[in-house]
Amino acid sequence: MAEKYQTREERRKKLANQQKGKKKKGKVSIKRVFLFLVALGIIGLLAGAATFAFMVKDAPKLDEKLLKDPISSELYDVNGEVFTEIGSVKRDYVNYEDIPKQVEEAILATEDVRFYKHNGIDLIRLGGAVVANFTRGFGSEGASTLTQQVVKNSFLSPEKTLSRKAQEAWLAFQLERKYTKQQIFEMYVNKVTMDTGGHGIATAAKVFYGKELDELNLAETALLAGLPQSPYNYNPFRNPDKAEKRRNIVLSLMHQHGFISKDEMEEAKAVDVTSTLVPEEERQKNGDIPYDAFVGHVIKEIEKKYPDLDPFSDGLKIYTTIEPDAQQYVEDILNGNEIIAYPDDKFKAGITLLDTTTGQIRALGGGRNQTVDFGFNYATDAKRQPGSTIKPIIDYGPAIEYLKWGTYYTLEDKPYTYSTGDKINNWDNKHKGIMTIREALADSRNIPALQTLQAVGLDKAKEFAISLGIPLKEIHESYSIGGFGGADKGVSSLEMAGAYSAFGNNGFYTDPYSVIKIVLRDGTELDMKPESKVVMQDSTAFMVTDMLKDVVTSGTGTRANVSGLPLAGKTGTTNYSADDKERYDIPKGAVPDAWFVGYTTNYTAAVWTGYDDKNKNFLVGDDQKIAQKLFKNIMEHVSKDKETADFKVPNTVEKVNIEKGTMPAKLASEFTPKDLVRTEYAVKGHAPTEVSEKYKKLEAPVGLKANYDALSNEIVLTWDYTAENAEGIQFEVYAARDNAAEELLTVVPEKTIRMKAEKGGNYTFKVIAVREELKSDPATTTIQVPDPFFMDDGQEDGDGDGIPDIPGFDGEDGEEGSEGGDQSGGDGTGDGNNAGWPGWNNGNNNGNGNGGNRP
Repeated sequence: MAEKYQTREERRKKLANQQKGKKKKGKVSIKRVFLFLVALGIIGLLAGAATFAFMVKDAPKLDEKLLKDPISSELYDVNGEVFTEIGSVKRDYVNYEDIPKQVEEAILATEDVRFYKHNGIDLIRLGGAVVANFTRGFGSEGASTLTQQVVKNSFLSPEKTLSRKAQEAWLAFQLERKYTKQQIFEMYVNKVTMDTGGHGIATAAKVFYGKELDELNLAETALLAGLPQSPYNYNPFRNPDKAEKRRNIVLSLMHQHGFISKDEMEEAKAVDVTSTLVPEEERQKNGDIPYDAFVGHVIKEIEKKYPDLDPFSDGLKIYTTIEPDAQQYVEDILNGNEIIAYPDDKFKAGITLLDTTTGQIRALGGGRNQTVDFGFNYATDAKRQPGSTIKPIIDYGPAIEYLKWGTYYTLEDKPYTYSTGDKINNWDNKHKGIMTIREALADSRNIPALQTLQAVGLDKAKEFAISLGIPLKEIHESYSIGGFGGADKGVSSLEMAGAYSAFGNNGFYTDPYSVIKIVLRDGTELDMKPESKVVMQDSTAFMVTDMLKDVVTSGTGTRANVSGLPLAGKTGTTNYSADDKERYDIPKGAVPDAWFVGYTTNYTAAVWTGYDDKNKNFLVGDDQKIAQKLFKNIMEHVSKDKETADFKVPNTVEKVNIEKGTMPAKLASEFTPKDLVRTEYAVKGHAPTEVSEKYKKLEAPVGLKANYDALSNEIVLTWDYTAENAEGIQFEVYAARDNAAEELLTVVPEKTIRMKAEKGGNYTFKVIAVREELKSDPATTTIQVPDPFFMDDGQEDGDGDGIPDIPGFDGEDGEEGSEGGDQSGGDGTGDGNNAGWPGWNNGNNNGNGNGGNRP
């Protein structure tokens, strides 16, 4: 029920009082919220302070020695033994007052432009660094101050945690309180790692340019100022292109912060990075670091996974995969001429040796006669076209994996073109007709390789190659024979070794690696082992391996074979284009690159050989075989006194007997000639089912006849053979007399024979056509050889002597008769000029010989 008022004025006052009460309540609520937030903020600050205090309570104390001297790291071999230390040598110290202004400005512009304005922590720089990384690209500007970097490099582990960052900030603040800005800057300049340039910018100036700090020009100063962000990658000896990009970023920052003019910046950017470096022939190898090709890769591997770690100053324990004996042998064979006769000192080689099953790098041959530590590594950094070594990776491996081809699969090596219509040739410019992929791979035929890639498809082939660590950006049909192009300049021996090791490891691929684990100064262990992954069926791995075994036993790679060692591998050479041959006057038969990649169940090795400038120097004659010789000697050395098992046939594979020359491949029949039967492997369930009918059961001889030649006392056998395929046919002739056992008389290719007859009897003859193990049904015939004294009386006796006539002997003129018997018989009535039957007629000149009785 609505409330009643006496007047309108009374109602108005009532409503006004109600609104006033509401406003009062609202003010009270806002005030309470504000007070609550203030209280919450205070609690948060207290909690944050407490958390910060907790994080920094275990922070190390400032140690002046550690601030100035880096801590070396120990490297351990695969047996757990220390084989070298890095980081404790090669440093020229420079005092602050001797640091040129240009060097200081370059460092400040790059690392900490507000260095002289903050107290160790620069919140403005932190915000600016975030913006710069978005606007000018990652790496344009760092977030840490110089003070923080000195602290981090001196006392702390590189892990990125809130606790470590809190300790870094706390120690930076303390450092700023204890030392002047100039002292801190001096610490940074002398402590920073410069890769090959050692520690400190003054040392790097001498190593890279052969100059003192005050002799550097602007371009050189900018390069050195940019090096510490990634010393290995920006090393101008190793990576001049990356070094130039980093140098130009530093120059842009110097211009941005007003240290140099735009003209000065542009002039310095135009300087070729390599133009002022110490010439290679004048670089002095300091010899402090053994196995520097391997150690350099270790540093690169650590930097890639843990970029905040500095092996030169963090005091790490680095457990590597190196096998010292193998590494030493690789270096000895590359740097001497005792084992391999190299054509000249410009000849280059890169070698990678892996453990087949684990992917661990056992040795790296970074080059021949290297002049500086951590120079260009031809095993890991050189990218060259792989030639035919790519065929198992892009052609035949994918065909077995995706199309289930067996090693018997047949292709025709014939005149052929790419899909573009361009002609493709084999290395010998010949064609060998129908052949299996085993034969095509062993003899390195190009045309079957292209046919295989076309059957697989470019996308599948690329997918397979990438899974094996070959970093293809694109793929074309020319890749089937190793003719890389476009964005793919080539591959390294490290990548090829990694790919081939998967074939030797039952289809498991592991990224090749050189570091097993890292132990930090506080005992924290960082696992560096990559995970293995299945990239192909074990049937694919085995069948590719079995085909590659033929390469070294009977194919193009026989010079790489090691007697008694189960070994698989592939040769590879690249070619010059027709234009290059003409332009650079390349001699006939010369090639720019020669490879050999192979493996046992224990080791995998990839060897590249060639020259830096392939258009001025080229491989000719036996120089093209040096890669095989290097492989053979290295594999023989590392396998000595070590058991090497053969590759096992997996249960996913079955043997099949194929008839050579059938296309598509067919099973050999029981009548296929032995020399045309090939034992091959098939993926179980995918073997051919059709049996060849080309060679059926041999047809039997026809028209077999036996005639007796009384004059010579011989039986003459004749027959014919009308089968279509009579090539290689011979005939086995058997005989049996009366009831005696059958005997083999002879084996002849002719279709007639003559044999001496005995004294009468019934002869049975059998003739069989044969070709190796195949035989026809027999053709048979019989003949009765005359026996005068066992003939029936009813037989003709033309001369009346009581003995059946023998054609050509009785009743005809003949010569003097031969000796007769001693008992009487019938007299002949002939002229007496025919010879008497031996031992039977005592003939004479007038034919009146007295017949003798039988003996």
